[in-house]
Amino acid sequence: MESVVSERPAAAVQAVALKAFSRIAEGWSLTGREAAALADMSESTWKRARKPGFSGELTRDQMLRLSALVGLYKSLELYFSPAIAGQWVKLSNRGPEFDGQRPLDAMVHGGLPKILRVRTYVDALRGGV
Repeated sequence: MESVVSERPAAAVQAVALKAFSRIAEGWSLTGREAAALADMSESTWKRARKPGFSGELTRDQMLRLSALVGLYKSLELYFSPAIAGQWVKLSNRGPEFDGQRPLDAMVHGGLPKILRVRTYVDALRGGV
């Protein structure tokens, strides 16, 4: 039986991920430095990557980060009012994953493992855990 789901070229998937994260960075009012740090790239690479036609290749880690951040964004939008959802990553948080830090800082310093834990944390809040 033939699969109805076709594989998309890696460059197309990467382009969609970068476009989505660029919009998220804008929605969260991230600086170029903050967005680049979340995506684990230099500021100069981020400036190039957020523009259509970027020809570089993202690492597996970078793609996983972008995917997790898209999921986090969606969870925040579903759980909080628009005003809070847009500010949440920059607000001090005494939750178990943050120790008073802003979620943004915790994710930048903790890398992919922390980004995944923050996403899981917000998903748990949404689920009533």
